[in-house]
Amino acid sequence: MSEIKRVNIPDIVGGGYGEFWRCDKRYRVLKGGKGSKKSSTTALNLIYRLMKMPQTNLLVVRQVMNTHRDSTFAQLKWAQDRLKVSHLWVNNVSPMEMTYTPTGQKILFRGFDDVLKLASTTVSSGYLNFVWIEEAFEIGSEADFDKLDMSVPRGAIPDIMFKQTTLTFNPWSAEHWLKKRFFDNPDKNVAIFSTNYMCNEWLDEADREVFERMRIENPRKYDVAGLGNWGISEGLIYEKWEVKAFDWRTMGEEDGTEWQYRAFFGLDYGYTNDPTAFVAFLVNKIEKIIYIFAEFYKTKMLNSDIAEEIKKLGFSKEKIRADAAEPKSNDDLKRLGISRIMPSVKGRDSIINGISTIQEYRIIVHPTCSNTIAELSSYCWKKDKNENGLNEPEDKNNHIMDALRYGFYDVRFFEPRDPNKRIRLTRDERYEKNNGLNADDFIGGWI
Repeated sequence: MSEIKRVNIPDIVGGGYGEFWRCDKRYRVLKGGKGSKKSSTTALNLIYRLMKMPQTNLLVVRQVMNTHRDSTFAQLKWAQDRLKVSHLWVNNVSPMEMTYTPTGQKILFRGFDDVLKLASTTVSSGYLNFVWIEEAFEIGSEADFDKLDMSVPRGAIPDIMFKQTTLTFNPWSAEHWLKKRFFDNPDKNVAIFSTNYMCNEWLDEADREVFERMRIENPRKYDVAGLGNWGISEGLIYEKWEVKAFDWRTMGEEDGTEWQYRAFFGLDYGYTNDPTAFVAFLVNKIEKIIYIFAEFYKTKMLNSDIAEEIKKLGFSKEKIRADAAEPKSNDDLKRLGISRIMPSVKGRDSIINGISTIQEYRIIVHPTCSNTIAELSSYCWKKDKNENGLNEPEDKNNHIMDALRYGFYDVRFFEPRDPNKRIRLTRDERYEKNNGLNADDFIGGWI
């Protein structure tokens, strides 16, 4: 009895999360802006639940296992301390787990970087009925989520208990599968919540002033980071883009400017985890506009599958720039009938230089190119530990972006000219012509 300490939960947790705290639906999905106390409230709730419900256990998941220590593990330790129950828990870093000593209940930590191992997670006592996926936006594959969801929580549980997966995240992109699955058409098993800094009474005046300055000086960032609405607050690599339907085959015909347009193609190889990505786009170099009109984006594609897909789209005879790191695949595609495939041109700073050139253009994406839309919505610059932007793109959400950059290399050799006017070839055009390329590749016309 000497160890019993009574605490007032509302005083510890604060307001704004009553419905979330009591929710027992199968999926509890919480998006929120910065400073919304979503992760700290979730940690408090889960420690409280495990202690109130004997035989329950918790699995905590992030995309990468080694990110737990300074995030979820630290938050759950903080929650134990705030609830004044730290003396009842043993927290180990290697292996990373927490144990509630009166009953032996466990909190286990895993990463999506090993999905098969994740799906086989079990506990020796009780039921693994609670799952917390923190920073769920990092989980780029809905298929990976499904593998976990079909495995954990698992098995029958007593009627007095319930199974629940809690997902918490910042809503960086409206194109993410989380929005489509849980927010656009939620079913009876899903409870969705959206919060922001206004429900966090623990913020001081200085914290609130940061958000007020953001509201005035950077409304776009405020809408996402402050209010917790869908979208990337800052750091997008390509910002001048929109989704709009168009017919790429008839561009410029109405006003006789079809000679201003030229089609280009790029291919980035993948296989098991990364998809193979192909993109087709028109460029109007005079108006500085890119029109992306076709794509494919699939995992586990053999070279024969890639060739067949390109033929199906009708582009087997076009010049396609593909990843130079796979010369064997490039040669194989030539053998399979993709006769003009060429390696991408790489060199020092080629990624940054390619990005910089594309940034000069406005990008219009056909609505059918859903994977391109998703990547443009989330392709960002890296940040350092202080959240400062770096001049280096994140190595994710970039498969079509890489293919776009490969194909865009040849734009430099395209000089649109009115067919009714005679203009001498430029030095770059003579170079291309002398290296065996057809003059039609870069003088007016189409593909």
